[in-house]
Amino acid sequence: MRVLVTGGAGYVGSHAARELVRRGHQAVIYDNLSTGHRFLVNGLELIVGEIADRKKLASALRGADAVMHFAARAYVGESAASPRQYFQTNVQHALCMLDTMLDSGVRKFVFSSTCAVYGVPAILPIREDTAREPVSPYGASKLFFEHALDAYARAYGLRSLSLRYFNAAGADEDGETGEVHVPETHLIPLALQTAAGARTEVEVYGDDYPTPDGTCIRDYVHVSDLAEAHALALHYLDAGGDCPALNLGAGHGYSVNEVLAVVERVTQRKLPRKSGPRRPGDPPVLVADPSRAQQLLRWRASRSLEQMVESAWRWTQKAASSDPASAPRHD
Repeated sequence: MRVLVTGGAGYVGSHAARELVRRGHQAVIYDNLSTGHRFLVNGLELIVGEIADRKKLASALRGADAVMHFAARAYVGESAASPRQYFQTNVQHALCMLDTMLDSGVRKFVFSSTCAVYGVPAILPIREDTAREPVSPYGASKLFFEHALDAYARAYGLRSLSLRYFNAAGADEDGETGEVHVPETHLIPLALQTAAGARTEVEVYGDDYPTPDGTCIRDYVHVSDLAEAHALALHYLDAGGDCPALNLGAGHGYSVNEVLAVVERVTQRKLPRKSGPRRPGDPPVLVADPSRAQQLLRWRASRSLEQMVESAWRWTQKAASSDPASAPRHD
């Protein structure tokens, strides 16, 4: 299949695109490079463009069999400060892209959604039928688009699958792509940058949660496992599968302190830490029930937290040792 991967020069998108290629598909990257990076998709076809540019997008969609949509703004805190940008990109521009796709005759669509659509869940682990009550504009924008996909399925025959993943971590085992965010807000890369000497300390946001060690607990899933799930979702749709959304997680969680302990063990370096206040909207525990994805996609998060940290550490070290022309840059 020829698959257009919007936002494919970003973290999860670049991993998914390479997984498609490994499985014999043709992945075409469509990205405006505002947060994506060319070096993450070296060797793949790249079209630089906006998802709201209907003329350019229609040209990119010629011959496409499916779309994987990753292009989005994705910072919870930033979304609270600038909701206008989030609804513009994640809803308005995404709907323009969806309409262009339908007008081009493409009817298979895999959507990069998020566990942020659930907000602060009352029951754990989180199932797909858990109430969706997002507490951030980011989560609300993703939920709005999920509703749009449901409506388009009923009205236009669109066949889509929304993948609600939890905390993506790690890097490609071959070292071809990894995590590069500006600014970086994710715990594991921040900890690894501290271990590498690029930061002076790791800030722990809240140490008074109602959890065993006082720090919040999250479900971490290796980005390569996520990439495999996206490829399997495409095959599921192509085979006639019908399911609106699936959780992608490991099914168990680790506290911030537990993650930092693994980072110290892998890197063999002590991490200076600073305790800070809780971040607004951060629930104590977020853990997925991934059983539905395991059943329908025959998918399971197989890589451990240690493997996530080890692969990300190799990526961090590669970035530090590469020459300036080829190193993953924070710009």
